[in-house]
Formats: sequence, C-alpha cells, structure tokens
Amino acid sequence: MELAVDKDLENATLTVTATFAYPIEKVWALYADPRKLERWWGPPTYPATVVRHELTPGGVVHYYMTSPEGEQFHGVWHVKTVDEPTGFTVDDFFADAEGAPAEGMPTVHMDYRFESTPDGTRMVCVSSYDSLEDLQKTLDMGMEEGLVGSMGQMEAVLAEG
Repeated sequence: MELAVDKDLENATLTVTATFAYPIEKVWALYADPRKLERWWGPPTYPATVVRHELTPGGVVHYYMTSPEGEQFHGVWHVKTVDEPTGFTVDDFFADAEGAPAEGMPTVHMDYRFESTPDGTRMVCVSSYDSLEDLQKTLDMGMEEGLVGSMGQMEAVLAEG
C-alpha cells in the first residue's frame, strides 16, 4: 500500500490517497463490513468498536475508540450518499456515548472515492472542514498521525482474504 496525505490549509481540506494491490470490492469491504472496519479504524493503540453500522444513505455508523487507559472516544458518521463500490460520503463527528455530537468539536465532511486500476485499487478521501480553525483543531489532536497509523493497518486486513 502507498499512502499520501495532502493538507490544503487554504481550502481547509485533508486529502488522503492510497493505492492497494487488491480489487475494489475487497477495499470497499474494509468500510462496508463493520468487523473489518473496527480492525483498522483508529490508531493501533486506540482500537475501534463499531456499535451501529448502516452504510446506506441516511444511515448511521457509530463507533468508539478505546485508549490504552480504557477511555472511550465516540464518533458517528451520518451517511449522505453510497455508490457501492465506488464511493460514499459521510459527515463524521466526535460524539458522546449515545451518539450525540460532542460540543465544541468539528464535523468533518468526508468524500471517499474508489477506482479500479490495472494493479488494484486507488482510494481518495477528501476530508473538508467548515473552517481552517476546525481543521487545525483536529491536526493539533494528532489527526494526521492517527490517520496514517490507522490506514497502515488496512493491508493486514486485506491480506486475510
């Protein structure tokens, strides 16, 4: 897997491009199958647990990551569009245990696109923020490092078959 992260501060976006030596259906399953999603979503030391998974327009995906100290950090996707297996869009936000948005935390508008290539699949995710301040808040929290660490776990899940 090759991975690149591009920060565009002027437009308050973070773009992740990854290439995989696996067919598009396998890469799609990393998001569509909640058991696969929880094996890589979240940094290696903050494993994810998916408690609700509705990857359909209008659906909700609710997950939490558990810190090494046992603290839970909840997040929710409000699913906007789904075009299996070529893409989906969600609004992702930090939440409380019931799934309500956490006060003072930004919402990230994520647009995932998958395309077949001669060697496998190319994935591009553009995360758009409402303001540069919102993007900077997540960067200050370690979003970029967490993203790279999380996505670094995808290859092992894909290799399992």
